[in-house]
Formats: sequence, structure tokens, C-alpha cells
Amino acid sequence: MKTIDLNADIGEADNPEWAAAEAAILSHISSANIACGGHAGDAASMRKTVRGAKANGVVIGAHPAYPDREHFGRRSLVLDEDIGEDELVRSLTAQIVRLVEIAAEEGVQVAYVKPHGQLYNDAVGDARKAALIARTVAAIDPALILLGGPNSQMGKAAQAHGLGFVAEGFIDRRYSDDGHLISRKERGAVIADQHDRLSQARSLATTGEVKTASGGRLDIKAGSLCVHGDSAGAVETARQARAAIEEVGVTIRPFIEAMT
Repeated sequence: MKTIDLNADIGEADNPEWAAAEAAILSHISSANIACGGHAGDAASMRKTVRGAKANGVVIGAHPAYPDREHFGRRSLVLDEDIGEDELVRSLTAQIVRLVEIAAEEGVQVAYVKPHGQLYNDAVGDARKAALIARTVAAIDPALILLGGPNSQMGKAAQAHGLGFVAEGFIDRRYSDDGHLISRKERGAVIADQHDRLSQARSLATTGEVKTASGGRLDIKAGSLCVHGDSAGAVETARQARAAIEEVGVTIRPFIEAMT
């Protein structure tokens, strides 16, 4: 039986309505990428989200970012110009370790790491940043899995540093012909139409094929599918995507379980 993971970026809420949506989405996903202070979140939100994930049987992952809350981690920081390599390593380490500590206090474990926002996008093609992330994760715990872009430098860096790697596809984002996400600065980068989101979810879960922004076709072999928790309608997308995927005979299951 074919299985696929369904994840969401959460723990980022800064208002009650958003926080309620994050709590609700936990009943529909199998893995949660929890913001750990770089772009959003603090100890209180981490603990609340960890408890929610535990209550719903959802696997926990760390979602570290550039230390740039002002821009929600969606601005690229140039190494040696905007931020030093050692400074970035220290920040990522502190973010991940804090979540690991909180999870342990709550009786659960952090199983994987997924970089957030522009750090993720940069590490897709930037070998130096990908290696920095993989090296940092391996130093914390070599058993952690790295979740990232398919056919990217992240996968190569994970292998070089002895980490497991899982490729990810996005339900609510549009792809370029070269296989990467188009910039959020471009119109249509976030898929707004629910029908289109569900169509992409079914396609990714079954054939791995998606329609690109130019109308072309792209093959993406993903072990996990993401819904952004800050996208409009994210809870309904997660609920309906899970149902749509299961209707075509694919079981939603954490990729961590599938790898063991």
C-alpha cells in the first residue's frame, strides 16, 4: 500500500484566530514543522504546539530559520555580509535545541528538521548553506532527518553528513520549470484556488506530476506533502487534501514511520 506524509508549518501564529487554525490543522496532518524562534515562535508557543501534536499523534519536526523575525524569515541573508557563518550555526543550533528540550520535557522527540522560508529556498541551490544546515543538524543529533527540496543541494548535503533525507512537495505553491518553487514575489506563487490545491495534492501523491507556472509538466518524487499554515484556508486545504489523497488509495502516514 502506498503511503505519503502530510506536513504543515505551524507554531507561527501571532493572533488568536491564526492560533486556533494551527490547533485545528493538527487533526489532519501527520507531521508538524514547528517554528522555533528564528522567524516566529517562542518557548510558550513551542510548548503549546508540541502538546497539540502529541495529543493528535503527530510527529514533530523543527522549523528553524534565518534569525530575522522582522521579515518572517523570508529575506535572504548573505553569508559573510548579512550574517557570519558561525553566527548562523549558533542561531540554528539554539533554535533546534530549544525545541528538542521542550519536546523532551513533554515526553516526545523531535524527529526531523525542515528549514523555513528563504533559508530553505537558498539551500536548494546553495551548496554552502545546504552543507551548513546539514552539518549543524548532524552535530545536534545524527538521527534527525532532513526534510527539503527534491533534486536539491539539501539532499546532497544530508548524504555527505550522514543524515537521512526526505524530499518534499508543496500542495499550495506553484513550481517553475526547473523544479523549484517560484518566488512569492511573483503573482500566483501561492495557489489560492482550493480545487487547484486538491488537484496538485492528488497528483503529487499518486504520479508525482505537477503543472508548472508556465503550463508545463514536472515530475517530483516526494515522501511528504506540505500545507503552509499561514496560507488562507489552510485548515480546509489540509482536511480536504487528506480526504482526496485517501480516496485515491494512498495512506497518510508519517515519513518517519515509513522509513523504519
